[in-house]
Amino acid sequence: MRFPLRSSVSRGYTTPVEAGSTGAKLDRTPAEKGRSPPRRFYAGPSLERARTIDDLRAMAHRRLPAFAVEYLEGGAEEEATLARNLAAFASYRFLPRALVDVSSRDQSISLFDRAMPLPFAIAPTGLNGLFRNKADVLLARAAAEAGIPFIQSTMSNDRMEDVAAVPNLRHWWQLYVFGERSIRDTLVARAERAHCEALVLTIDAQFYGDREWEQRRFAHPGRLSLGSILEAALHPLWAATTLSGGMPSFANALDFLPKDRRGFFESAFWIRANMDHALDWDEAARLRDLWPRMFLIKGLLNPDDVQRAVSIGADGVILSNHGGRQLDWTVAALDVLQEARRRVGARLTLIVDGGVRRGTDVLKALALGADAALVGRATLYGLAAAGQNGVTRAIDIFREEIDRDLGLLGARSVKDLGPDFLTR
Repeated sequence: MRFPLRSSVSRGYTTPVEAGSTGAKLDRTPAEKGRSPPRRFYAGPSLERARTIDDLRAMAHRRLPAFAVEYLEGGAEEEATLARNLAAFASYRFLPRALVDVSSRDQSISLFDRAMPLPFAIAPTGLNGLFRNKADVLLARAAAEAGIPFIQSTMSNDRMEDVAAVPNLRHWWQLYVFGERSIRDTLVARAERAHCEALVLTIDAQFYGDREWEQRRFAHPGRLSLGSILEAALHPLWAATTLSGGMPSFANALDFLPKDRRGFFESAFWIRANMDHALDWDEAARLRDLWPRMFLIKGLLNPDDVQRAVSIGADGVILSNHGGRQLDWTVAALDVLQEARRRVGARLTLIVDGGVRRGTDVLKALALGADAALVGRATLYGLAAAGQNGVTRAIDIFREEIDRDLGLLGARSVKDLGPDFLTR
């Protein structure tokens, strides 16, 4: 079976990418004439041979069944937002500085008055139990070792308290608002008791995006099609490392679900159907008042809304279109970053996510005014490919690329970056 590895419109190339049993063909580049020289992403078992995030992606595609690949990769409707996230980064070019002493380079930043060695964190992603058993604990361990925050989703398949127990973790909790008010308040109280550093309120998922291709893998909501089940049976390594304890559950939401809706897919569809459509600025302000530590709002794209977040006392905003999985045809976070920064100045921490696949993507976001970037699918590729070691490899790839690209850009530190390093 073949899966797309990169949209043909994502980076300006014109030919599709295909994954086979031994690797994946690259988008056509100017270095190729016909099929020469042959170029394929690495999709074998050795992490040492994974040179890029796209290598980890090819490895993940080879290991996962089709329905899990579709959930990992898919976007809403025509997937125009999904493509825009990548194209937004591709629309900028660097203006490197020459004859700068870059014998030492520094990619460390300070985020909420705490130093961190890398300018990115791991984004909240749900249903990670589809890719590995104890997936969120593995992501958290890799993040803790790297000294970067991990944002755990309400739709995590590991208990909040189990993730909080990871030593030296900067643990942020992402809140989905569903069901009665008592549910969100209980989750906020648990996050406080677990000593989570920050609460991240996601506001762009009160309706579930129409991910058409994902739905084709199901016979009806909550039940995979027979074809999907049979195809999954052809992936014994995935089953052994993911389903050894049975199908995952939504450990942090389980107590709030009807007893007959606690299966993996059934509970996911129940939560989607019970999102609070009345979520508004008043409720966001109430949650801000309820939470004693850092409070961020995730999912804003309109600069007017970013400005309003200041007025309710938010400490930060994550500019995001939910990885292209909610409203189609929206702008990318990068498209509104400069205007958002102009509106709020230094009063608000601004973080961007969506489409971050390269160290150069992180550098572009920082140059345009972001305090940090989030990586989501990139670390999930590593997780699906090789568990915690795969996540660590993804983080290391970003670290290596950022370090090398700072030198090539003529910048000693990420703190030196600004819009003068970029042109359209």
